[in-house]
Amino acid sequence: MADDDLATLGTGTETPRTTAHPGTGPLDPAPAPVPRWLGAVLTAGLVLAALNLRPAITSLGALLEEVRNGLGMSGTVAGLLTSVPALCFAVFGIAAPRLARRFGAATIVCAGMVAIAVGVLVRPFAGGTAGFLAASALALAGIAVSNILLPVVIKTFFPDRVGSMTGLYSMALALGTSLAAALTVPVTGALGGGWQAGLAVWAALAVLAVGPWLAVLKHRAPQAAPEAAGAPQQDAPAVRISRSPTAWALAVFFGLQATAAYVTMGWLPQIFRDAGVSAGTAGVLLALVMAMGIPLSFLLPRLAARMRHQGLLAVALGACGLIGYAGLWLAPAAGAWGWALLLGISNCAFPLALTMIGMRARSATGVVKLSAFAQCIGYLISIPGPLLVGALYQHSGGWGLPIALMAGLMVPQIAVGVLAGRDRRIEDEG
Repeated sequence: MADDDLATLGTGTETPRTTAHPGTGPLDPAPAPVPRWLGAVLTAGLVLAALNLRPAITSLGALLEEVRNGLGMSGTVAGLLTSVPALCFAVFGIAAPRLARRFGAATIVCAGMVAIAVGVLVRPFAGGTAGFLAASALALAGIAVSNILLPVVIKTFFPDRVGSMTGLYSMALALGTSLAAALTVPVTGALGGGWQAGLAVWAALAVLAVGPWLAVLKHRAPQAAPEAAGAPQQDAPAVRISRSPTAWALAVFFGLQATAAYVTMGWLPQIFRDAGVSAGTAGVLLALVMAMGIPLSFLLPRLAARMRHQGLLAVALGACGLIGYAGLWLAPAAGAWGWALLLGISNCAFPLALTMIGMRARSATGVVKLSAFAQCIGYLISIPGPLLVGALYQHSGGWGLPIALMAGLMVPQIAVGVLAGRDRRIEDEG
């Protein structure tokens, strides 16, 4: 990814300015104040966009058995379906900075919400597995670019409120995830029991999110617009991200936690259902896992920021995951609520990873480069996990081997989390 691709990630409303390579850029001008009405609209847009970043995935997890039966999917193909999110996040995550540089971050986020709405609405009625996968990829492309660029929008328009706005964004993301997991099955029943309607209904939430972003796009910033996150900074050292051990540790940590998250979202309800838990309860259990991110997305970043070494948190989260997987293997139905709680805590490695990304670089340019590197490489690493889980489930006829695989991956996740949590900066390594 070229350095210049990361240089200008604003809304498409910035005044022209000269960009330069890191280390030679001009002094950043002071950000212009955001009008109160625009701040309120942006806040609503951020919340609504974040609410849409996971329902396309978790709603499918709640109805995966019905979708498999309806489309005639094998377990391996269903595993491929649960791997598609990571693939799309990696591919479109790479493209997001270049698209934002050309069209503006807010424009791409708005387009992302449209893509989510269209993809979620069309995929249940696309006809066959290929059409379902193609429409899912469209929705996931919208999620991918929005996932990368919403933090940039926060940095651009709320430079003095990054912490609180990021907390709001993280909370909304976790809330949307858990709501889709908990409500998809009962909503499906209320709509007549067809899985097509149960999946398509979530398009309405994405349509609702388009409105605030259209309002933002209609607004043209005054002469002094907010500076884009990741703009070159004077005297910022050039960073060769691929030579940084910390960057690689973060990328692997991000990839392993993403593997666990997407296996959980895609397969955990099925694990509980195969153990005798009802479909509705299985969806609520997944919602509990996802809902743990709502309070912990506030607590973990603040706690991590006060620590010189975040490795202890990586160890604690990993230990919760190991205990949760052991419980799923030994007594999945009897201790279902406890295992869901522990796996929910373990899945909060995601906000920890985002926090460490922000702490492992000195400059805004370094943070953006590290974020793009860690997320893109991490999502590529996570692609085989859900697919392998589906294949093991189909060929073994049970959940013993898939659960053993996930428990085994938790060990290297803890190890690289300790390495990534060291008090180092990528500018000192690359």
